Amino acid sequence: MSAAGHVRAVSALGFPLVGGHVAQFAIGMTDSVMLGWYGASALAAVTLAGSYFFVLFLLGAGFAIAVMPIVAAAVGGGEERQIRRATRMGLWLSLLYGVAAMPVLLFSETILLALGQVPEVAGPASTYLQLAGWGLFPALLVMVLKSYLAALERTQIVLWITILAAVVNGLVNYALIFGNWGAPEMGITGAAIASIITQAVSLLAVVAYALWVLPEHEILKNFHRPDWEMFAKVFKLGMPIGLTNLSEVSLFAASAMMMGWLGTIPLAAHGVAMTLGGLTFMVHLGLSNAATIRAGNAYGRGDRPHMALGARVVIVMSLGMALIGIAAFLLLPEQLISLFLDPEEPNKPEILAVGVALLAMAALFQLADGMQVIALGLLRGVQDTNWPMIIAALSYWAVGVPASYLFGFGFGWGGVGIWSGLVLGLCSAGLFLMLRFWRHSIKRTGAQDSATTA
Repeated sequence: MSAAGHVRAVSALGFPLVGGHVAQFAIGMTDSVMLGWYGASALAAVTLAGSYFFVLFLLGAGFAIAVMPIVAAAVGGGEERQIRRATRMGLWLSLLYGVAAMPVLLFSETILLALGQVPEVAGPASTYLQLAGWGLFPALLVMVLKSYLAALERTQIVLWITILAAVVNGLVNYALIFGNWGAPEMGITGAAIASIITQAVSLLAVVAYALWVLPEHEILKNFHRPDWEMFAKVFKLGMPIGLTNLSEVSLFAASAMMMGWLGTIPLAAHGVAMTLGGLTFMVHLGLSNAATIRAGNAYGRGDRPHMALGARVVIVMSLGMALIGIAAFLLLPEQLISLFLDPEEPNKPEILAVGVALLAMAALFQLADGMQVIALGLLRGVQDTNWPMIIAALSYWAVGVPASYLFGFGFGWGGVGIWSGLVLGLCSAGLFLMLRFWRHSIKRTGAQDSATTA
């Protein structure tokens, strides 16, 4: 396949996934926007709660993400039975993880206070988590089934189901946060209820589609029966993915904690800037998923040249998207931040002043963030997850977090210093993950090809 052919294939597969991730992200962004309109203190609380929740969610999502390369390789290798086995055990592991994670959500206030958060932010954040935390179960199951569908290149339905969820979330948020349409005014509690309803609707929709359109896979047949061989395979692949996710998201969660030490205004500005940065990251994440699927197909066939050219194409596409994000953050910072704030918010000038500086830093890490997530997608496609986990942990926790603390508090740079540490950690991860793929992991496909030919 030519480079132009790869561009068309990645676009057809990746852009619906980008849209799906943007729609999924819009669910959290809707919470931030509407609670920002409700008040700066509510915005600060949901920023903290969102970081806390996603640390747990992305650790558990490793099992769901592991389903994608296993199913993609099964499709490439013509092993249909593996599709159902991997999906079922991904669902099993997600449910078991949810049970283990719930106490950390239910007792979140004690943990947040121990981490140095002020009571007026930790209390409302815990209120949100104690309720919204129950949505972890459907959220993880939806993630498994979306990975299954995406690996089968059914990305359009993933997009439409996520758009449906985003619309439901927006409507329920509008009703319950502000007390519109005769509903009670519930503030941050209303946002938590909306999140649970949204996840439940998503789960019903994705299960109905899988059972109706793809009955041949029988993904829920004998669901109660264990498949220990595949259970171990998904666990072995998914646990490093989850820990890699944990390393990255906990870097951002640690930055939110540090911003909380600076006060409510810096934390609120951080929430807005992080939301905008996260929105552009969804583009790279969708392309990364496409890279995983296409690399997984090539890996299943043992087709190294196809994989190498496809990898170069998706890297260039990610770089192009990053440049668009950089331009928006540098040219329109006040306009973007103002979307999240009530025009009558008394602290708006202070939040804008901090937020503009943080968006400039967010522009800097666009290239690094895109590079590291594309590299991870390619590595997962060839089922290489252990060394990426180690690289991520060292980059984010041996480089990123200490640098954030040093720049932010040791040098006295405040929020800009904390974000400078984020940039350094992401650059380190992006560089070494790319080196891992090009110098080692892609050779495994060549070796597999030789073994198959022999």
